[in-house]
Amino acid sequence: MITPQIQVTNSSSPTYLIFNKPITTTSLHGSGGSSSIYPSFRVRTSRPISFRNRRRCNRYGLSGCNSSKTIKAVAMTEEENKKSIMKVKATIRVQPTVGGIFSEMAIERGLDDITDLFGKSLLLELVSSTLHQTTGLEKETISGYAHRTVQTAEEVKYEAEIVVPHGFGEIGGIFVENEHRREMFIKDIVLDGFETGPLRFSCDSWVHSKFDNPVKRLFFTNKSYLPSETPEGLKRLRGEELELLRGNGHGERKSFDRIYDYDVYNDLGDPDNDIELKRPVLGGKHNPYPRRCRTGRPRSKADPLSEERSSSIYVPRDESFSEVKQLTFSAKTVYSVLHAVVPAVQTAIVDRDLGFELFSHIDDLFHQGIGLPPSSKNKGVLSNMLPRLIKFINETQDDLLRFEPPAPMDSEYIYYGKNLGEEWPLKSKLDPNVYGPAESAITKELVEKEIRGFCTVEEAIEAKKLFVLDYHDLLLPVVEQVRELQGTTLYGSRALFFLTPESTLRPLAIELVRPPINGNPQWKQVYTPTWHSTGDWLWRLAKAHLLAHDSGYHQLVSHWLRTHCCTEPYIIATNRQLSAMHPIYRLLNPHFRYTMEINALAREALINADGIIETSFTPKKYSILLSSIAYDKHWRFDLQSLPNDLIHRGMAVKDDNAPHGLRLTIDDYPYANDGLILWDALNGWITDYVDRYYSDSDLVRSDEELQAWWHEIKNVGHGDKKDEPWWPLLNTKEDLVQILTTIVWIASGHHAAVNFGQYDYAGYFPNRPTIARKKMPTEEPTEKEWEEFMEKPEMELLKCFPSQIQATTVMAVLDILSSHSPEEEYLGETIEPSWEEDPIVKGAFEKFKGKLLELEGEIDKRNADRQKKNRNGAGMLPYQLLKPVSEPGVTGKGVPYSISI
Repeated sequence: MITPQIQVTNSSSPTYLIFNKPITTTSLHGSGGSSSIYPSFRVRTSRPISFRNRRRCNRYGLSGCNSSKTIKAVAMTEEENKKSIMKVKATIRVQPTVGGIFSEMAIERGLDDITDLFGKSLLLELVSSTLHQTTGLEKETISGYAHRTVQTAEEVKYEAEIVVPHGFGEIGGIFVENEHRREMFIKDIVLDGFETGPLRFSCDSWVHSKFDNPVKRLFFTNKSYLPSETPEGLKRLRGEELELLRGNGHGERKSFDRIYDYDVYNDLGDPDNDIELKRPVLGGKHNPYPRRCRTGRPRSKADPLSEERSSSIYVPRDESFSEVKQLTFSAKTVYSVLHAVVPAVQTAIVDRDLGFELFSHIDDLFHQGIGLPPSSKNKGVLSNMLPRLIKFINETQDDLLRFEPPAPMDSEYIYYGKNLGEEWPLKSKLDPNVYGPAESAITKELVEKEIRGFCTVEEAIEAKKLFVLDYHDLLLPVVEQVRELQGTTLYGSRALFFLTPESTLRPLAIELVRPPINGNPQWKQVYTPTWHSTGDWLWRLAKAHLLAHDSGYHQLVSHWLRTHCCTEPYIIATNRQLSAMHPIYRLLNPHFRYTMEINALAREALINADGIIETSFTPKKYSILLSSIAYDKHWRFDLQSLPNDLIHRGMAVKDDNAPHGLRLTIDDYPYANDGLILWDALNGWITDYVDRYYSDSDLVRSDEELQAWWHEIKNVGHGDKKDEPWWPLLNTKEDLVQILTTIVWIASGHHAAVNFGQYDYAGYFPNRPTIARKKMPTEEPTEKEWEEFMEKPEMELLKCFPSQIQATTVMAVLDILSSHSPEEEYLGETIEPSWEEDPIVKGAFEKFKGKLLELEGEIDKRNADRQKKNRNGAGMLPYQLLKPVSEPGVTGKGVPYSISI
């Protein structure tokens, strides 16, 4: 347990240390002997695993060391030093890399070993948080060199002895200069020798070599301060640290940089390789979009508006993935799937358009598998990376890609429906002069035919029993462009559902619409469930189209846009505007772990031109553009909170007498039922946390870092939406709690709900095909086309489904995306050191943890309730996506702190 080291008040009055035993010797770095075992340091882009209870809590940086040209400092006089000085022992824990010492470049290792031999591995400089009492100026730092003392498989220890004079005051920070030629990952630094106990600096951060960057790193203690409460000796350093992290907006970023800046999405295309891979810039007036992290790469030669592609994408150094000591499921494995498994599948299946000839061939993916081509280079590697997917027949034969059967292979999962409300009759808001008549072909007569015996349409609307899944206006504007592409087709679509007395949704009708194309008028048709064979096969085909649209919306909007993409500006603004010692930074930081790097990987191989999404989803090259259209038309920050989202979609109404203050329109709605408990738990924890540091709303309004943070999110990170009237104000504590809970919910609960069930619900791709490759047989068919459908309707459905390459590629990616890493950090499972050292915050966290345990039990209870037809039934998948904790692997449950995969 980490205990409080220094007890101080929030006032500006200085606090001084009381030392144990005065000494008169002046050893700077001790006499510890040398050893023949030396640590290894990382030169690639991963970060090592840090202990689960030593999570990355801080990131620091500072320009320059104390220079007489810019800083006035007062040193202790010799007489003062003689009166009383203290020897402080500093212990630095460094994480070794997975590859070990021999995996590094021999020349660099040898030079660093020499540095260790001379006992000058790390230069430490202690920073006082107080000013000189007489002059009011900053005190000089106290320095000493650290030398390596111990190395084990888990960590390397460096130690230093630093002489601290009487009157130096409370230590508020420590500079670190890495004397090696390679970066080091420092877990923490502990200063021992004080009467008040050890003083800990939780680092979990890469420290660059001074040969790469002469700027020393600065780490603050675990005590949090609002800007107005910053100790006088740290105020300048607090500001300079933020200036360093913001950068100057110029130059290409280096791998060791820690600079956070903004840019548009102009790096998804690859026009220098092929002009057909040119893609529009996302972000700006024409294609509104959130901003990403700036890399500063050169502009494309073929398209000056685009950024040049490269083999890797810059993210600030401490945002990179952790290493995993065993090859297993982690965010890093996504890269392996995209760069090893996908090419292997594409080699095994020569014809990219080849579909499945029989439904039994789809089942063979789970029973017999696909033989992968022999490769001496990759032999066995795939099986290590993907133990669930890659099976071996025996050691002498080729790799075999065989998929684990997902949980029930007959589930359909539709996420983003809404209550019909007063929207009747259904009508498009698009220009009828361009897209044809706005009225839907789903009429009152058709609906009442389907629900006869229950009620009329008017009664169903009044009772909030009609629900719609509506992608008509989103998709129709791009139908003509998509239909010009090979191997796909598209419609505007909508589906209507009726809420039964058992709280289940019964599908009533699916409408598919084609706008006027090539001189042909608008075409539309409604399909309904039927018992006649022809109508039944048409209903199945219509479902395939609708589910392909829903899969695309789920992946591009509900998942990528609303979680990954929209969160990146929050991360950038948090690092640019909130100091590492700011309590709100320390609250948010665990919820941003690895998000920027998984987003960079998505830009590299998932959402890029000719990437997984473009080759496997219905809109193809227009896929990511659709997410921009959705952002422009539908995204609002205030609607990202769960209660507001449910109300906006008509899935709930405010009711002070109902649990959580909301009455659901579908009583058995697992996402809402479980999500509202989690939302309330998060809201309660964040309320307690905010109360700890903001005694009243005046402190919120006067917090210049906090106000700059929110201003930058609205006006820069989401600048294309800056003039919208719905942005929340940040004037009160309640405003702050609502904003923070929304951000934390999106990064944790919402992402868990849309991500970790993907393989269970869509692993059997006929449940949720990602692409519909053929138009409906009833859309202006030739005589031959109609005859083929009538003779072999199952072949029309198989031809409509994804090709073998598309299906297997998406299944492999979904398996990885649905998987938890062994080092996953779940809500409430681990406590940040800065939270633990504050008794009030620690108590609030324990209460939050207790609420999450209650949620676990409630979810189990609900899944066992036979009256809940949407989560309990024969062959039905229990709803566990918001169950807070999970074991590693594909489990369909678990809510990590952050969007880490």
